[in-house]
Amino acid sequence: MIPVEGLHHVSITVSDLERSKTFYREVIGLQEIARPPFDFPGAWFAMGAAGQQLHLIVHEGETRRQSGIDTRDGHMAIRVSSYKATRAWLDRQGVAYEARPRAKAGFPQIYVLDPDHNIIEFNAEALDEE
Repeated sequence: MIPVEGLHHVSITVSDLERSKTFYREVIGLQEIARPPFDFPGAWFAMGAAGQQLHLIVHEGETRRQSGIDTRDGHMAIRVSSYKATRAWLDRQGVAYEARPRAKAGFPQIYVLDPDHNIIEFNAEALDEE
């Protein structure tokens, strides 16, 4: 067996680095961290207490989706401590989302799109509203 220790990072492609950095820093609340001097533009963000990271990679290709939220499409999921607070924050930021408080997955979920239509799922252990 492979001795898996955990998830290290998720990489997503973006078309406008500054716009995406602003979204992940200001809307999602991630902290940008140092990135090696690769020969292509991008940015790294700390994500989680166990050292996980999000890597943004500028890509001019046709790899990004063009439509709305499709929860069966590739996405990253971020565990949050409060479903209610996450929805309230997204409302204040004017971010459109698809809320699934009683998702079949067994935990509440919220789906959003970043500026390049990458899908982000927020989920919580339990529903803390009503």
